[in-house]
Amino acid sequence: MEQPREKIIIVEGYAGAPDSLTEALRAAGYDAATFATPAEALEAVRQSGGDVLLLDTRATGPGTRETIAAVRGSAATEAVRIVLLVGAAAAERSAALDIGADDAISRPCDLGELISRVRAQLRARRAERDLSEKARIANEGQQIAHTAFEALAVTEKMTSDAFSLDRTLKIGVAAAFAAAAAMAGIYLLFARSAQHETRNMKAIIAQLDGSLISQQNLMAKVRQLRSDLDSTGSIPMGKDELQKHAQDLKAKMANADSTEVAALQKELAETNARLKRVENEGGSVETLIADGLKSVCLLHVAVAFRDKESGRRLRYAGLNPQGEPIRDSDGNPILTLEGRGPEVKVDIFGTGFLAGPDGRLVTNHHVAQPWWKDEQLGNLTLQGFQPEISTIRAYFPGDPRAFHAEVQDISQETDLATMRVDMQDLKRTPLALDSSKSAAVAGEPVVLMGYATGLAAILARADEATVQKISVDSDGDVTQILDALAQRNLIRPLITQGHIGDVATDKIVFDAQTTSGGSGGPLFNEQGKVIGVTYAVLRGFGGSNFGIPIRLAQPLLAH
Repeated sequence: MEQPREKIIIVEGYAGAPDSLTEALRAAGYDAATFATPAEALEAVRQSGGDVLLLDTRATGPGTRETIAAVRGSAATEAVRIVLLVGAAAAERSAALDIGADDAISRPCDLGELISRVRAQLRARRAERDLSEKARIANEGQQIAHTAFEALAVTEKMTSDAFSLDRTLKIGVAAAFAAAAAMAGIYLLFARSAQHETRNMKAIIAQLDGSLISQQNLMAKVRQLRSDLDSTGSIPMGKDELQKHAQDLKAKMANADSTEVAALQKELAETNARLKRVENEGGSVETLIADGLKSVCLLHVAVAFRDKESGRRLRYAGLNPQGEPIRDSDGNPILTLEGRGPEVKVDIFGTGFLAGPDGRLVTNHHVAQPWWKDEQLGNLTLQGFQPEISTIRAYFPGDPRAFHAEVQDISQETDLATMRVDMQDLKRTPLALDSSKSAAVAGEPVVLMGYATGLAAILARADEATVQKISVDSDGDVTQILDALAQRNLIRPLITQGHIGDVATDKIVFDAQTTSGGSGGPLFNEQGKVIGVTYAVLRGFGGSNFGIPIRLAQPLLAH
């Protein structure tokens, strides 16, 4: 049977042409209708229902608050999601949410973005209906249990009056008593299990976000990071990348109009200045450690969660037609221990490097066991769930494959660990290590390799068309995204330069830039030898980062 189309009610006042919005929504598969006044729109919702109400403050005027209150106060319209179009100021968006709107978007707005906002509200509306249905089923279960307990009470009385009956009748009554007791017991077990599951899920819903990435969110994150890279250079480029960036800017200038030329000229001057600095600091870093670059891998660690009591893994209750987890009214994914929905997994990105024979990698303890000293993941243990490694996949520059890795040894004294990678037929040279106590000297230059900011930074260095295609083809699956990047030879570490600021027995302080995802990256001296392993960074790219002297990894490598 064909499902009824979801209804979008629009009040005239939309910044663009109302007809274009109505037509676009209908083309997207929705039942859209436009009304001249808020009163007419509310009456239409009361008469024939509606899922999303799109209001513009230019249509509602000073009565916006009263209009929203009228929607919320009517039993026929209280479940309708409200999207409010407001002015450009952030304060207006905040005020719209304060008076009861579910979402607010500033004028002028892109038609596609507006429809995406409407779609997000419809997903929330579906989740609310799902929860209501679950509540109805739960209430019916309670009524069944109540009936079972009443039957149990009646059966007990029948049993007390049945002592004078013959043996056959007594057996029949006992059987009825046993059936009622079993029925009540089964419900009690079910209720207890449901309460336990609900309690645990509520505790972790706010802490977890799934590994399924929506195409819209992924593209937004990549564009923001690429914008940061272009405007501030926060993610440093190597010599080759700087040269290519300068060439791209020159090509843009050839076709730019007069309003864009000045900005492009400024960016080109900054790029050339950065390129000159790289050349003045001893030539291409890539040349200094060309062989080493191919031995530094991206680690993708997938963490799953197992219920300690039942031994089952935590799952999403299901996915909506867009392939995203079904969410509750608060926007949190609905989780369960039942069914066949995708397992809940948290994706952790880190760096590792070959440091021994047979695929021996060095990385951090907190990469090999992401829940180690992590308050968010550690709290799940207290809620009855045990984090555990689902898979570890290693990606080496220049090879299109993902290689299986397993944790080999973990240091109990420092934030270090070793892994073993099944290298198959891949030939990579272990990095040269300088384990002497004098390896790190304050003031000396250093070079750092790593996959800072993980997946987003790799995508940010690819062109827009490639990112768009990978996002669509992968349907938001992180593993498929990484495989597509590897096949295009786009996975390679970031290389940054700096100097050692201080040296202690158990740490090296340096200013080569990095951030989360760079953990486990090798720190090189001028001779191209590894003297340390990155283990702690500031939020964002900081001026003081920390490495562990490589000599402290020798006990792990000796096993």
